[in-house]
Amino acid sequence: MSRKKLSVAAIFFSLTLAGCVSGPDYHVPERAVAQSPEAKRAFVAGDDAAYRNTRLPDRWWALYNDARLNAYVAEALQANTDLRVADAHLRQASAAARQAREGRMIQTDAQALATFAHVGGYTLPMSTTPQTYALGINLSYPLDLAGGIRRGIEAANANAEAVAAARDQVRVVVAAAVTRAYVGVCSANQTLAASRRVLDVQRQTLEATRKLSMGGKGTAFDVSRSSAAANGSAAAIPHLIAERQAALFELAALMGKLPADYPKELENCAQPPSLQQPIPIGDGWQLIQRRPDIREAERNLAAATARIGVETAQLYPQVSLGASAGFADSFTKLFSRDSFGATFGPLLSWHWPNRIAAKARIDAAGAGADAAVAAFDGAVVQALKQTETALTAYAREIERERSLTKARDDAAHASGQANRLFRFGKVGFIDVLSAEAALANAESSLAVSRAQMIDREIDLFLALGGGWSG
Repeated sequence: MSRKKLSVAAIFFSLTLAGCVSGPDYHVPERAVAQSPEAKRAFVAGDDAAYRNTRLPDRWWALYNDARLNAYVAEALQANTDLRVADAHLRQASAAARQAREGRMIQTDAQALATFAHVGGYTLPMSTTPQTYALGINLSYPLDLAGGIRRGIEAANANAEAVAAARDQVRVVVAAAVTRAYVGVCSANQTLAASRRVLDVQRQTLEATRKLSMGGKGTAFDVSRSSAAANGSAAAIPHLIAERQAALFELAALMGKLPADYPKELENCAQPPSLQQPIPIGDGWQLIQRRPDIREAERNLAAATARIGVETAQLYPQVSLGASAGFADSFTKLFSRDSFGATFGPLLSWHWPNRIAAKARIDAAGAGADAAVAAFDGAVVQALKQTETALTAYAREIERERSLTKARDDAAHASGQANRLFRFGKVGFIDVLSAEAALANAESSLAVSRAQMIDREIDLFLALGGGWSG
């Protein structure tokens, strides 16, 4: 077959592929966990009175109605260093997507060449030196008949969207961390106040015991035991102050500040914010759409599917239209009509017969897509598990806090009764110490439960995946 007939046959064969795109078209797999009715329904643990089945707002921390908290979160979402890294990664991925789209545009290549002959180690006089030049421009436009470039663009766009979802996940984590640090400061102060109230009662008892001992109605043993109880309560206070400072330093770091620049106005926060309404939780389908990690896994699956098409396209010829024009001759005929030349025609590139390697790459891309399907399913399963666990933990903590409040009130009443009865000689000193110890334990347990309840709230909001939308 002549060269002309071979070129025509190759071009005809390639053109038969026009309009085709290699590899599978992407869609969410029908058998994916996210598509199942069970994943989309209401939460199993969501029927408690603490919840309502409405959509979670993006700025969930605004439900606390705390202007200072809102300001801290807004500042962190602007200055947090992890978010700055995530934003840079998103810009990088977006640039890669633009670069991939450039592959469908006309490619240009300009060339310039000048040669001078050298004889005997020196240059001959200009009149006798053979000097030539070449100036030209080459143009090519990829036809992308097999769709490899289009699939590459799909993969790059999906990858950029996955990076955007990962950035949104960082926003979720940062908002939750700021709220947790803010609550940590206020909860530490609340626990500190409770511990100091108990310490005041114990010191009053110690003073009364000393007076009774001096009057002959008590013993040195009673004074020692009372002093030991007061000192034990006092020993817990420095640890609470250290916890508060740690939370302040954490808050400063989350807002991109140095530890010394922690918000001083928060140092004396008396009590943590509280919700005045049931938590809106939505349902499973809303969770799947909202959680950034699920969206990231789904976009990674789309990119992996597109990469199958990229590799499949390598089985077929790569055809582009090319054109070139320019001047080439000696300098004595610079830009003359005889020195001009131009070409136009199709350009064919085909990695053949190395099809074994190409098919191996297709198989590898297919395995990557299978792994992405599994990761997508896993992200949905984990998200639903985390949410159900958080819903259960928060509802049960509310019940625990109610019981501990009653226990604290009863212990405070019993402590007051014991002190009065002891002064009138109706009970022994051991009863007073036991009542005060019970009060100290009840106050401590209640303070821990209140802090933990808000911590459970934040765990729930984190599981629900709110806070990423701009």
